[in-house]
Parts: sequence; structure tokens; C-alpha cells
Amino acid sequence: MLINNQSWHQQLASEFQKPYFKELWVQVEQEYATTICFPPKEMLFNAFEQFDFDATRVVIIGQDPYHGTGEANGLCFSVNDGVAIPPSLKNIFQEIQSEYNQILFPISGNLERWATQGVLLLNSGLTVRKDSANSHKHLKWNLFTDAVIALLNEECEHLVFLLWGSFAQKKGTIIDRNKHLVLESGHPSPLSANRGLWFGNQHFKKTNDYLKSHNKQEIDWKH
Repeated sequence: MLINNQSWHQQLASEFQKPYFKELWVQVEQEYATTICFPPKEMLFNAFEQFDFDATRVVIIGQDPYHGTGEANGLCFSVNDGVAIPPSLKNIFQEIQSEYNQILFPISGNLERWATQGVLLLNSGLTVRKDSANSHKHLKWNLFTDAVIALLNEECEHLVFLLWGSFAQKKGTIIDRNKHLVLESGHPSPLSANRGLWFGNQHFKKTNDYLKSHNKQEIDWKH
């Protein structure tokens, strides 16, 4: 069983049986057997292990995992405890700090604390070769993650999708904006943020306002 969480496994079981995914998995197995890849294989589906499918409240879409040793943990924008917080994540924390007038700054970039609250931190590609960004773009992970987004769009009500940067925004074109809240802005990377395309987007407060308006538990972003 690829995903240990029974609810997600049941939702995605038919996807795992499709020819493209079987081909994809053979390629993934070969990559991990012959090269150094991240995240560790046992954390590849970590984004789906933190909460049940029906508990999904927010979806954040990233591109591919961090490619440095010990960084990636299967959650987009997230790094393992003890790893230096990457620039994009620093800007994410800075925006939260600004929105909530909070002085404290997280010492860990591990976002499992968000994931356990029902935030799906989904990279478009779930694997990468060491020291080679976007090196698995030729694999068909995009078909799988598109299917995940389509499933959530169809089966869930009143989710919040956070689409940061053009890549994520293209990925989210299938989302029904009458059924879910879609928030878009520039990417939190320094290049985008320093051009005024990230800071001040108020996405974290807007997310909680929307969840509250639909009688859903708000996310503790500061936790």
C-alpha cells in the first residue's frame, strides 16, 4: 500500500491502477535504486499521511521537493527539523508575522504542524534527484497530482486553494471557483517577493475568514 492513511488510499486506489501510474512507479523505483533521490522513499507520500481525506481544509501547491541532502520531507515548502529555513519559507513566515502582528519567528521549517490541521502541502512532482532541481519533471507525477486536485475539487466543499506563482496558478485552472476559494499571488521566493508580488497578500487571514464563514476550524498558522 503506497499510502498508509486508509482514507486517502481508498480515494486514490483507482489512480494507482492506471497504466501511467504503474509506469511512473517503475521509473521511481529505478531512480531510487540507481541515484540519490529525495525525499526519502518512506516520506514520498507524507503529505497524505497527516490527516484523513475528509479533513482537508486548505491546499497549497508547490513545484518539486528540495534537492539538498536532508531537506525534503514530502511536504511542499517544508524542511526537516534542524535544517536552515529556506528563503521562500522565510518570506511565508514573514507574511504570517505581518498579518497577525506576531513578533515570534518559528525556529523550525517543518510544516507538519500545518499538515496535521488539514493543510495539504502538495508538490506537483513528488520526487527529485539530489542537487538537481526539477530533475524528475519528465516523470508523470503531474498527472497524479492533477488527479488529486480534481478529486478534491469534485468531492469536497469549501476548500481554500493557495496558488503562489504562475506554475501553481496553471495547476489550479481546473478548480471550481464557485465551490471553493482560490487565492492567487506571486511566489514567496525572494525574486518575486522583492518585486512586490508576495508581501501583503493577506492569504492566511483570508483563508481563516473563509473557513470560519463556512463553520470550519481555522488554521493556526502561528503554531
